[in-house]
Amino acid sequence: MTQHQEQVAQQAPNAGDQYTVAVSRYFEAWNAREEGALGKAVGAAFCEDVTYTDPLADVVGHDGLVAAIAGAHAQFPGYEFRQLGEVDGHHDIARFGWELVSVVDGAAPVAGFDVMRLGEDGRIRSVLGFLDRVPAV
Repeated sequence: MTQHQEQVAQQAPNAGDQYTVAVSRYFEAWNAREEGALGKAVGAAFCEDVTYTDPLADVVGHDGLVAAIAGAHAQFPGYEFRQLGEVDGHHDIARFGWELVSVVDGAAPVAGFDVMRLGEDGRIRSVLGFLDRVPAV
C-alpha cells in the first residue's frame, strides 16, 4: 500500500462520519414539526445560503427551505422522511436515497434520491433532489 493509500484508509472512517452526520441532520430538519423546531433544525443542518432544487422546489436560504419543508408537511400530514440504504460520499459530496412513509400504516408513496454538497463546517450548502416514485394524480 502506498503512503497516499494509507492516508486515505486512515481518513475514510472519519470522512464517512461527516456524510452520515449531515444526512442525519437533513432528516431531522425534514421531520421537524413542532413550533420553532423546523427553523432550528434547518439552521443546524444547512448553511445560511443553502440552495435546494428538486422537481417541485427551487429555493435559496433558510427561509426558502423552511417554506419548502413546511409545504411538504402540509401536503403529507402524518408522514415522515426516512433514509433508504447507505450514504455514499467523497470529497464534499454525498448521495442517499429516501422515502416518505406514513406513520399510521407504513405506506411510502414517495421516494427519491438526493445529492448534497457540504460546506467547510459540515453543514449542507446545496441539495439536488430527484423523485423516483410519486403518487398518481
